Amino acid sequence: MARRVKLAPHLAVEELELRYRQAQDGITRSHWQILWLLANGKRSEEVAEVTGYSQQWIWKVVGRYNAEGEAGVGDKRHANPGRQRSLSDQQQAELAQALEDKAPDGQAWTGPKVAAWMRAKLGRPVYPQRGWDMMNRLGYTSQTPRRRHKKADPESQQAFKKTSTT
Repeated sequence: MARRVKLAPHLAVEELELRYRQAQDGITRSHWQILWLLANGKRSEEVAEVTGYSQQWIWKVVGRYNAEGEAGVGDKRHANPGRQRSLSDQQQAELAQALEDKAPDGQAWTGPKVAAWMRAKLGRPVYPQRGWDMMNRLGYTSQTPRRRHKKADPESQQAFKKTSTT
């Protein structure tokens, strides 16, 4: 037999229904509906069947409501600022200035070279892909020419270009 979920008496059943009916955000509305149905005596299995949420999620919503009250209801992702950027604004400006010149080896900048620059500034490992990401964020692309085949004949290539119909 499943365990019975207990709601903290933060709000009356009528108030839970009112919050459910007046909610504008879909996720918040679903959370209020879960709480209202449970407050009306429905079992968590029934609530899961009606709402389409798993019992584990229903228990999580109830746990947040019991611990935080009204503040625990709703979609908490809206307030999540996301992961902090690797480089500060000042470090990004330094990198943008460095990208204006040639790389330390005298060649063009590449993702791995930018990652090495970041590694030196941050004092921790930085994957080469993060170098590419930072170059793109700053509006730079890899400016390296295509490789040429060693046995390529420029004269026959030009002749092909002149006679080609495509």
